[in-house]
Amino acid sequence: MITAVLIDDDKHLREGLKALLQRYTNEINIIGEAESVKTGVATLEQLQPQVIFLDIHLSDGTGFDILEQLAKTKGKTSAHIIFITAHEQYALKAFKFSALDFILKPVDPEELQNTIAKIKEAVGKSNSFEHIDLLLENIRKKVDNFKRIALSTSDGIHLFEVSDIIRCEAKGNYTEFFIKNHKPLLISRTLKEYEEMLTEHGFERIHQSHLINLSYLKSYIKSDGGYVIMADNSNIPLAQSKKEKLQELIKAL
Repeated sequence: MITAVLIDDDKHLREGLKALLQRYTNEINIIGEAESVKTGVATLEQLQPQVIFLDIHLSDGTGFDILEQLAKTKGKTSAHIIFITAHEQYALKAFKFSALDFILKPVDPEELQNTIAKIKEAVGKSNSFEHIDLLLENIRKKVDNFKRIALSTSDGIHLFEVSDIIRCEAKGNYTEFFIKNHKPLLISRTLKEYEEMLTEHGFERIHQSHLINLSYLKSYIKSDGGYVIMADNSNIPLAQSKKEKLQELIKAL
């Protein structure tokens, strides 16, 4: 049985989430609840759950305040954290770059089932929790142009400079990352998700299966249907519909 604590200042949401968890799994046991930063910290220190469902906005602060306080008094939490949030673009972006899971309000049953599957996979896995540090760092600085990204693989979570990513390649519902001075990494998220995250960092989707960092583009070859050569000497096909835009981007570079 996986132990969990639910921290949210909305009693109705807590009751609804517990009901949904009971409907979709018998493996997660809510052993405690809290509605504020103060009661949340006390509950977590006492119960030490494996999972924390954590609301961002609480009556006396934020869920981030809870993590900060725990880090100061008890060190980094070893619990798997699921944030509960409304559609806040900045927060969602921060979670994605930190490879942290979240549930949107109102809670969608299908999304919750996906989250339950992630919890089962994550609990018991050894993590450095550097991705939580990355999240708190970005939240503290209130930066919008994130410089680092956390990538979650089957063997743990790895942090990289966004500028070190050479290219990404779709592998079904997975994405393979090719990173400077590092072996390729296979991530269980779609290329579309990373396209949305990385476009503003100088990445361009030049093919259905390929997202490239323009900083590592070596050559654009017009023959053989058109392709590009990257800094890692890979040849990446260029979709016909992307040729004109890529030529404009190359001129701008």
